[in-house]
Amino acid sequence: MGKTKSNFVQRLGKINWDLAVGKDENFDHTIQALRKALAAEEALVRMDSHHTYAEKIQRVEDVIAELSLKKCQHVQIGQPGVLKGISGGERKRLALASELLTNPSLLFCDEPTSGLDSFMSYNVVQMLKAMAETGRTVICTLHQPSSELFQMFDKICLMAAGRTAFLGTPLEADSFFKKLQAPCPVNFNPADYYIQLLSIIPGREESCMQAVKNICDEFEASDIGRKIKQQTLAAPTSISGDIWTISNLQLSPYKVSWFSQFRAVSWRCWLSVMKNPRLTKVRCVQVFFVTILISLLFWQQKYDQLGVQNINGALFLFLTNATFQNLIGVITTFCGELPLFLREHKNGMYRTDVYFLAKMLADIPSFTILNVIMVSICYYAIGLNPEWPKILNTIGISLLVVYAVMSAGYFVSTIAPNIATANSMVTIIVTPFMIFGGFYLSVESIPPYLIWLSDLSWFKYGNTALLINQWQNVTNIICDRTNTTCPKNGEIILESLGVKMVR
Repeated sequence: MGKTKSNFVQRLGKINWDLAVGKDENFDHTIQALRKALAAEEALVRMDSHHTYAEKIQRVEDVIAELSLKKCQHVQIGQPGVLKGISGGERKRLALASELLTNPSLLFCDEPTSGLDSFMSYNVVQMLKAMAETGRTVICTLHQPSSELFQMFDKICLMAAGRTAFLGTPLEADSFFKKLQAPCPVNFNPADYYIQLLSIIPGREESCMQAVKNICDEFEASDIGRKIKQQTLAAPTSISGDIWTISNLQLSPYKVSWFSQFRAVSWRCWLSVMKNPRLTKVRCVQVFFVTILISLLFWQQKYDQLGVQNINGALFLFLTNATFQNLIGVITTFCGELPLFLREHKNGMYRTDVYFLAKMLADIPSFTILNVIMVSICYYAIGLNPEWPKILNTIGISLLVVYAVMSAGYFVSTIAPNIATANSMVTIIVTPFMIFGGFYLSVESIPPYLIWLSDLSWFKYGNTALLINQWQNVTNIICDRTNTTCPKNGEIILESLGVKMVR
């Protein structure tokens, strides 16, 4: 087991190196290895911990072969209308494949052919038929199955008005309805006929309900119905001990440990970032544009009265850019994946804290690197305080603001029901914090009943920290002799802005 994990780590290192140096001849093999590793990581959280890593990899290969997914195993799943990916039938088989990793003996499928054409529906049902022949019990509901699909079922169950109208083989169904003097016509789809026979037609509710009642009563009185009822009767059991005693033993729904879940989900989140280079390129272009714009507008400011005003504005632009750029980048993180998370979490794949930490750690590197690049370039282009520790302080303050903004974005993403609502909430969240940040409105003039908004504003703390870092111990401000209001040093600038330094 330890050797297998070591080989896996070495393979991941090889993957990262190939991506970093950009080897074109190895790119296809690298992407294939990434996707296969993704399937393996899903198996890690779905299969029990007593299985070795090699056994889980082999199980992934077996399921891919069993569901005929070999030809599309290196194709992205895609998103309908956004990103082209696998077909509808392959998507259905993939959903079944994720459930078959644990090799269940009982499988429930709720309308697996919905949205598929007749050919794709036949392929999916044929696959379910093959799975049933291997010893599994497959129970599924179908919406208007064709005659070909109907003939593939071993047993059918017809229900109407909350009662069972029939349960048995298709041949038994044909014999049952013949006895009721309602045989299925020749060359007619039996599924359509039975649905029509048990339907409640508007305007004829009473007669239809009476017909359904007669059919259900006849089935219960038939030999098949009595046999099924006898088989389903529960055997009497004796209760021993105190039935109101609550056991302290709590079984965990998760198959693997917290660390294994975190490793698997983190790897999947990182792969989702790697397989979406378009979003990364858009962020890079956005940061490049803002960096060039700020650098050109505030190029090499002089330490005079006009330069002081421009430098203060540039510092606040650092905060506003970090806010909107990073907030919009994370507000769609959870609301877009909420259905997927709820399904996998309730299936016992991973914990809530594992998912949150993994998504957060996957976003942090790109946001951190882009912000450091922008602040570093703009710092020297504007000509801010040249002391070496000052630039490190500016980068650190900016990163703290970025992380605070990301936290606010995650909060919005968790409470917003959809992406459109999350986007509309950005202005509601940002505007009050920006107003009470101390740049547009003096903190001392804020009413007491609204001061709490200022205390929660990252603009306030970020702007104060950047101003102190920039103007502390600055004494070389150029002033004209005719201007008596020109600040002579950095302490006067901070005092005029209402910034108080703690000594």
